[in-house]
Amino acid sequence: MPKSTNQKLKLLYLLKILSEQTDDKHYLSAGELIEELAGYEIRAERKSIYDDVSQLIDFGYDIVLVKSRANGGYYLAGRDFELAELKLLVEVIQSSRFLTQKKSKELIGKIEKLASKWDAKQLQRQGYVANRIKTANESIYYIVDDIHKAIQNNEQISFQYLEWNLEKQLVTRKGGKRYQISPWALTCKDENYYLIAHDALEDKIKHFRVDKMGGIRIMTDVKREGSALFEQFDIADYANKTFSMFGGQEETVTLLLENHLIGVMMDRFGRDISIRKRDEEHFSARVTVAVSGQFFGWLTGLGQGACLTAPAGIVEQYREYLRKIADNYAGTQDNVR
Repeated sequence: MPKSTNQKLKLLYLLKILSEQTDDKHYLSAGELIEELAGYEIRAERKSIYDDVSQLIDFGYDIVLVKSRANGGYYLAGRDFELAELKLLVEVIQSSRFLTQKKSKELIGKIEKLASKWDAKQLQRQGYVANRIKTANESIYYIVDDIHKAIQNNEQISFQYLEWNLEKQLVTRKGGKRYQISPWALTCKDENYYLIAHDALEDKIKHFRVDKMGGIRIMTDVKREGSALFEQFDIADYANKTFSMFGGQEETVTLLLENHLIGVMMDRFGRDISIRKRDEEHFSARVTVAVSGQFFGWLTGLGQGACLTAPAGIVEQYREYLRKIADNYAGTQDNVR
């Protein structure tokens, strides 16, 4: 019988079979490996299987032989990722709002190929993204890639900023105006991906939702600006101060909080926040925040267990914020639409 054109690829196909069809609970005997290779039009004998597996082991693959009369055989033990790690990657992908449903499913499909077909079934059950809130911008992968290129090459970028209209369509802001900025970093915050950049017109640091950027162009002949501002820039600190990544004037504020909110404060501002015990039930905290409606909304969400006490000007801004909200509910049921 003439040799198949695939015969020279025997070792590669053997590795493919072991990778896809075996794990620490599922083995393939030498006879079964011969049958699987035959499906690729590759002839093999038991002795050649033993020799081939030995070569793969010598090359560095962790292939284990389980000796058992019932269901013994070979399996690929050493993999680049453990199942628990793959599950973690799948969870990150499916919970990332800045990835579209289509791209999320594509990535999870690729991750499944890193596991055996048996473990892949567990990833498929976990990787359910149909009802997750996702971006609609299919170009985000290429946008991120262009931003990385611009940062690496020390170049500016221009782009259009997008927003939703009442027809549920992403349209350009300000009549399609193009923004030109110097990109410096990418960060993830509140399940969204943001570009941190320098705006030369205002000489300040700004941030932009990556999934709301469109028509990006790399300005290959224009070097980045704002290096002085970014020499001491701390991305984590910036993200923690800027609630929901909406900017505002930075202020150091004092909060009086019930003791059970200490975890909330540490999750939001980190372990290094300045706190002081006030009584058996309360503590105070001094934190630097970007004062904005998003900060006030976050504070309101803490309920009666949190009170903004200083500075006086910010306290008055917060009172006015609450008054305007209360005005929406003033009067009788006639106000309900």
